[in-house]
Amino acid sequence: MLAAERRNRILEKVHENKKVIVNELSKEFDVSEETIRRDLDKLEEDGHVIKSYGGAVLNEKSSIDLPFNIRWKSNPSGKQKIADLISDEIADGDHIILDASTTAVFIAKNIKQKRHLTVITNSIEILLELSDVSGWDIIATGGLLKSGTMSLFGKKAADSISSYNADKAFFSCKGIDLDKGATDRNDDSVVVKQSILSSAGKIYLAVDSTKFGKVAFSKICSLSKVHVVVTDKKPDAAWLEAFEKMGIECIYAE
Repeated sequence: MLAAERRNRILEKVHENKKVIVNELSKEFDVSEETIRRDLDKLEEDGHVIKSYGGAVLNEKSSIDLPFNIRWKSNPSGKQKIADLISDEIADGDHIILDASTTAVFIAKNIKQKRHLTVITNSIEILLELSDVSGWDIIATGGLLKSGTMSLFGKKAADSISSYNADKAFFSCKGIDLDKGATDRNDDSVVVKQSILSSAGKIYLAVDSTKFGKVAFSKICSLSKVHVVVTDKKPDAAWLEAFEKMGIECIYAE
């Protein structure tokens, strides 16, 4: 196993368990403890973990984008429930924007039976997923491809999205909070998502239940900018009351 692949596997474990132990990783990957420590040094240098005695813990405040394959494995059942709900919100002939979240990839997989859609996206994974669909217009934003993210970012991506007027836009985030709004890891993703918000008539925030009550580093928008919140579980009464006061429709899986 290459060192980069091993570090990726270690990072997956950190996100699953919130921590890892050096001697356990050494046995699992059949390498020396010193090799594992070097791997953890690299992951700490990249901002993903904080080394602790005998191992490392997840850096919850990191603004570094996670590799796509790790984001993909986070609550897939919840994301599928969200995609099922959103499929009912998309009509044949709609012009839609999908962001570069893994939730949006689940949405793309779920709407292939629709007819004559126009899809604008900065997600390489969505472009690949929809490459075999006929009768649609698939528009890529262009922009800077960031390593491991399967996403296009930067001014070119944001400007491209801003040049369109879509019917509906679907975006996700790392945290949703009643005071701080929708937040994400860093400014690169936020700039593009803010362009998405200004380029569609109806804005859907597709966010699984693990993101409620969390705040990430960069603010995307206040919740007042969102028309519909789609999630995998019924939010508690305080959230539902707040959504009602703000005029936000909340759709959730039963």
